[in-house]
Amino acid sequence: MFYETADNRHGLAHDPFKAIVAPRPIGWIGTKGRDGSLNLSPYSFFNAVSDRPKIVMFSSSGRKDTLRNATETGVFSVNYVSADLVAAMNASSIAVPYGTDEFALAGLTPVMGRLVDAPCVGEAYAVLECRVTEIHTLKTIDGTDSDSHAVFGQVVAIHMDERVIRDGCFDVALARPVTRLGYMDYAEVQPVFELQRPKPPIGGDQP
Repeated sequence: MFYETADNRHGLAHDPFKAIVAPRPIGWIGTKGRDGSLNLSPYSFFNAVSDRPKIVMFSSSGRKDTLRNATETGVFSVNYVSADLVAAMNASSIAVPYGTDEFALAGLTPVMGRLVDAPCVGEAYAVLECRVTEIHTLKTIDGTDSDSHAVFGQVVAIHMDERVIRDGCFDVALARPVTRLGYMDYAEVQPVFELQRPKPPIGGDQP
């Protein structure tokens, strides 16, 4: 089948776009409001976009509480969603009035960052403390502003649970990350396998 996204007439029961661009890591974003309130929300559009410097990005559809807090404070945390925290992650996705503490709703322990004033999930196997570098309102091909807003943050500190460090590596098989698919679907990353890059021929072009 083929369809153009301008009218999105795909004839299916649901839009397949997010099911095709999958799996995606879950951006479980912790922020703090100027009023001191804590916020925790999962984001379907999230990823690492650079290693030098370490930059992550999440995109908010609409001006949600997380976007407001990150804009006002300039900081946020990214919390690792492992298989044992899926129920808590889902509980924190509920739409509630500004100022409602999703940490409390999900039964999680908020721990303030060491370098940024943003709450972290105490039960998470890994946490990234981030400072906002850029916030962009995404545009369409005709230059019109959309209602999606991309927040970029530089990772200034990383927390890791010693239980998932093995042989000097953060062991993904032990940490059991959960990813976002399309619709209401999620997946656990299993099994994990190693694949070495091919080596260039002797005398060939170097990357």
